[in-house]
Amino acid sequence: MPTTTPVHDIELIIENVGGGGTGKPPAGGDDGNSGGGENKKSPKPTPPNARRYYTGMALGIVSILMFFMALASAFLVRRGTSSDWTPVHLPPILWLNTVVLLASSASMEFAHRRLAHTDVSGFRKLWIITTGLGVCFLAGQLVAWKELANQGVFIASNPASSFFYVFTAAHAVHLFGGIGALFFVSVRKFERARISLSAASEIVSYYWHFMDALWVFLLALLYLGK
Repeated sequence: MPTTTPVHDIELIIENVGGGGTGKPPAGGDDGNSGGGENKKSPKPTPPNARRYYTGMALGIVSILMFFMALASAFLVRRGTSSDWTPVHLPPILWLNTVVLLASSASMEFAHRRLAHTDVSGFRKLWIITTGLGVCFLAGQLVAWKELANQGVFIASNPASSFFYVFTAAHAVHLFGGIGALFFVSVRKFERARISLSAASEIVSYYWHFMDALWVFLLALLYLGK
C-alpha cells in the first residue's frame, strides 16, 4: 500500500492556503472592491432634487406676503387717522378682472389633470389659456386705471387713491412675473432639464394661486376700506 510522506502533506496544505500557488487574485479584482474590478461602471450622477425649487418658491411667497401685509397695515392706519381721506369709487371692470383671474386658476387645475393623465398636448393648451387669461387681467387693470384717470383720480389726488394705485400696481408687477413663469413652462423643453414638467408646473401653480388669493384680499380691503 502506498504511503505519503509528511513533507508531501505539508506541501499540499501550503498550496491550499495560498490558492494553489498561482498568484492570481480572486475574481472581482485585486483592489478590495466587490464590484467587478475594472469592468465596474461608475454610478450616474443623481439629478438635483426639486425640493430646492419648492423651498425657493415658498420663501418668495412669504416675502411677497410680508410686503403686502405691511402695505395693508399702513393702509388701515392711514385711513383711521386721516382727515383728507376720499374714498375711491372702484371701477366696475375690477369685478370682471377678478372673474378672469379666478378662471385662470380653474384652467390651471384642469391643465394639471390633463398632465396627470399623461395628456401633454391637452396640458399645454389649457396652460396657454391660463397664460392668456393672466394677460387679459393685466389689460383689464390698465382699463381700470384709465377710467380713474378720466375721472380725475390720480395717485397723488388723495391718500385713498395713492393706496389704490400702489396696491394694484404692485400686484400687477408680481402677476407679470407669474405670466413670465407660465410662458416659460409652456415653451420649455423638459427632457433634459434639471426639473420635470410636472414639478415645474406645480411650483408655478403655487405662485399663481397665491397671486389670485392676494388679489381677492386686496379687492376686499379696498372695497371695505372706502
